[in-house]
Amino acid sequence: MLGIRRPCFTLSLLFALTACQSASQAPYGEPSPAALQPTVAEIKVMSYNIRHGQGTDGVFDLQRLADVINKEQPILIALQEVDSGTERSSGVEQETELAALTGMHAAIFGQAIPYQGGSYGDAVLSQWPIVDSDVFLLPAEPHHEKRVAVAVVVEEPETGRRIRFVGTHLDHTNNPSDRIAQAHAINAKLLPIDIPTLLVGDLNADPDSQPMKVLFDAGWQPADPSHQPTFPSKEANVKIDWFLNQPGQGASLKDYRVLNEPIASDHCPLVVTWVIEG
Repeated sequence: MLGIRRPCFTLSLLFALTACQSASQAPYGEPSPAALQPTVAEIKVMSYNIRHGQGTDGVFDLQRLADVINKEQPILIALQEVDSGTERSSGVEQETELAALTGMHAAIFGQAIPYQGGSYGDAVLSQWPIVDSDVFLLPAEPHHEKRVAVAVVVEEPETGRRIRFVGTHLDHTNNPSDRIAQAHAINAKLLPIDIPTLLVGDLNADPDSQPMKVLFDAGWQPADPSHQPTFPSKEANVKIDWFLNQPGQGASLKDYRVLNEPIASDHCPLVVTWVIEG
């Protein structure tokens, strides 16, 4: 009888061990199917033209702008019309000051033009470590203000996954030729994408304009297909501030909002959730 029972016990034990192995990991130490499931990150980001810190009431107040940002607590924010060390902003490096007031991890500033003893341009603030950055000059007619784009690559702390966030401010003149050339330059610099990439900022272009057609034709998709107005901050009536995502790379946008902040700046701040899979 013992000779009959022993094989049954051995088979039962072998079955149990095999079942446990299947539940925890694949053979030969390969990751389990559960471990191979893609991770999803939902990242709140902002874009804000801060009008060199001067509100619609004429008051320079960086704390007021910081309060708007702190209320949302974004991981990344692109700022346009930033003064760094200029006379009109009392020599304050606004990108550094706003990073301190909002507890952001790092600030990258891109000078578009020298101005009043300092610089005027764009900045990106991040709660996550910035592992790479680039400030690239955009084309402009000789008599127009120069413009830049500030691109940062940040690393998601939990997964090590990298994403690219690009803030810019296109030409503001009535003639769209600079904006068209700048849109082409952005496409040439950023496309094709190799990691999830978000293009944001004050593009000074409405949805039906030629500069936006250049971007849309290259595959950029807006966070807000309904094109809610973003300017001016008091009774906004035109859409010129944008979040633009490239399809593919497992990225999408949701929960887009235009915030009602009529005093801190003449532009409405924008917020969106950037969903990254993979």
